[in-house]
Amino acid sequence: MRPLAGPRPRVVRATLDGLVPYEPGKPVETVQRELGLDHVVKLASNEGPFGPFPEALEAIERVLAESNRYPDGGCYRLREELAGRHGVEFGEVIVAAGADAVIGYACQATLDPGDEIVTPWPSFPSYVLDPLKAGAVTARVPLREGRVDVDALLEAVTVRTKLAFLPTVNNPTGTMTPRAELHRFLDALPEHVLTVVDEAYLQYVDDPDFPDAISEAAGQGRRVLVLRTFSKIYGLAGLRVGYGVGPAEVIAAMRKVQRAFDVTTPAQEAALASLDGELELARRRAVNREAMTALEAVLRGYGFDPIAPAVGNFLYVDVGEDADTLNDNLLRRGVIVRPMGSFGAPTALRITAGTPEEIAFLAEQLAAVFSNA
Repeated sequence: MRPLAGPRPRVVRATLDGLVPYEPGKPVETVQRELGLDHVVKLASNEGPFGPFPEALEAIERVLAESNRYPDGGCYRLREELAGRHGVEFGEVIVAAGADAVIGYACQATLDPGDEIVTPWPSFPSYVLDPLKAGAVTARVPLREGRVDVDALLEAVTVRTKLAFLPTVNNPTGTMTPRAELHRFLDALPEHVLTVVDEAYLQYVDDPDFPDAISEAAGQGRRVLVLRTFSKIYGLAGLRVGYGVGPAEVIAAMRKVQRAFDVTTPAQEAALASLDGELELARRRAVNREAMTALEAVLRGYGFDPIAPAVGNFLYVDVGEDADTLNDNLLRRGVIVRPMGSFGAPTALRITAGTPEEIAFLAEQLAAVFSNA
């Protein structure tokens, strides 16, 4: 075939022009190798400091020998168990490779080019990246003193808005959307908008004003898609398993665009084995509260003012124009934290509450940084 005359046809979608992909932090091993460090701690990705529950480890070991077989593509056992525990129908639950994947499927299932979404900002980048991939218009609504401003979100809604993202713990600031504000938002939202309520950090919070959007909204037939994950307090981040609960017609549409077999067998079995771990969840929640107090004390001891109260397992601190410099200095000393440029906050860092030893190491390296300043 003769080559075409003139300019080559465009292959890459124009929608992707200018889209900056999500950039995860470097792995510990890479930082050690590149910088010649013996000891590195990762306080960048909001993982829990504890591994899977013992029951989950046993479940993983039981099924590894069958890794030559494809996983259950419908996640039937896990979906059935989740539906029963939440008091919803089987068809109202989707399980995917992390709550992040649920966001992606929701966008693929609902957004056409030119549709709009509203989201608080700065917030989780997927609330913006996945709609942009679909050619949607993103209305990024500034936070108010580090908190989600539900009134401003409502004002940003138009007739073309399809999705509204509402985290109950905002990542990266760690602030809470209380029950009254969630319900006020849902009550005022037009019927043509689906609210994606992100509850990734729900198990860390014991505030009586914190909502349970599955029982209080999705289970009541409200037009919401509620996200949960096993990546945080359950210690399964490396296995990638999360789920969504929402209207059956929305879940059915999401299942149409979902990749086949995207949740591995070990992930499904580990999630199932973790569902009865309430005592361990309570222990981890208490340990996290202590870690958050210790982390905040370290940061304030060096003159920083992290946003408070933060109810998840991380703190957000605006360090000014030197954010990149401080991040680089900590990295060279073996502490991986998360710069917030990709979240829309180039002067800030997000730091996960790790173990007491990791927080002590952070304190030592901050001391070294400022002694050399």
